[in-house]
Amino acid sequence: MDALDYTRQLVAFESTSVLSNLEVSGYVEDTLKGLGFVTERLEYDDRQGVRKCSIISRLGEGTGGMAYFAHTDVVPADPWFSEEHGPFEPTIVGDRLYGRGSCDMKGSLACALAAAKQYSAADLKHPVYITCTADEEVGYWGAKDVVERSKLYREMVAGEAHGIIGEPTMLEVVYAHKGTYGFKATSHGKAAHSSTREGINANLKMIPFLAEMKKIHDETEADPAWQNDEFDPPTITWNIGINDHTSAINITPPQSVCTVYFRVMPGMDADVLVERARKAAEDCGIEFEVAATARPVYVDPKSQFVQELLQLAGKEQASTVSYGTDGAMFQDFRHLAVFGPGSIAKAHTHDEWISLEQLEAGTEAYSRLIRHWCC
Repeated sequence: MDALDYTRQLVAFESTSVLSNLEVSGYVEDTLKGLGFVTERLEYDDRQGVRKCSIISRLGEGTGGMAYFAHTDVVPADPWFSEEHGPFEPTIVGDRLYGRGSCDMKGSLACALAAAKQYSAADLKHPVYITCTADEEVGYWGAKDVVERSKLYREMVAGEAHGIIGEPTMLEVVYAHKGTYGFKATSHGKAAHSSTREGINANLKMIPFLAEMKKIHDETEADPAWQNDEFDPPTITWNIGINDHTSAINITPPQSVCTVYFRVMPGMDADVLVERARKAAEDCGIEFEVAATARPVYVDPKSQFVQELLQLAGKEQASTVSYGTDGAMFQDFRHLAVFGPGSIAKAHTHDEWISLEQLEAGTEAYSRLIRHWCC
């Protein structure tokens, strides 16, 4: 099977993050075993009690080598652009393969499998690792579990394997991405008809908190201390969301919720902003909960690792991206970059696709990395 065949097989599994990914993980595990990999299977129940699974594997013996990382979960596919074929019915139209996850990032995983298929353990002086995590799209929970429990992960780190996060970059070399932080503030009131004195409007406590969130937003947009010109956009994009959940205009809102999500860059202390927001919530008498934290990824673009990767990729210069990856959890790696087929512009879209050319190029690129670092 080549990358196109593998992509079709992988996309056909509906592995939206709210569902279990056991079926697609079973397929990945069986495929890797068929290619001669030793596998490690880690299962856990997510916060909703749904069973999830990550697969970690190794082909060959020794230390070092290459460690490739992918995730098997996908975002929801509602709406989907076509009535002729569904999001989990991989379909070729022209030079594109359509389907949820084709770009983000089952196509990339397919390239890694097709590249690894070209080698046997006897060909390798250093190992090839392939790791497929769960729940990347909803908080990197699978990656966190791999870091905590996987023996093969500890082996990769100890051996200083060359880490490749296969998220879509159009096979451009990415040496850094932003981290992600999020929190939720909740104000409680009492529902009643707004013409009476019986209600307590939850928004009244929330309004001064929102004013402070707006102040932080404006400061981070203007203060160079919260900016980094290596990234586009160069700011932390302090994103404020609000919702009082009322269904009619004549009800005093019993609850008001503010969410803030921002993307911190290397060298920044995100906790300063989180604690400032926490203090504002306490002063306003509202609940505060940190929902997500993930550090940025940064490798020196002038390092030997990045320069080698650029040469192998046939590129002149490495770049940064503003989205996040499982790499935020893999901070133990000395050598780590994002490098994968497909365009991030097609990830999470209503008509997600990957070009057949990128599947072929991705396979060739990963094969070169294996040959260089493992043979």
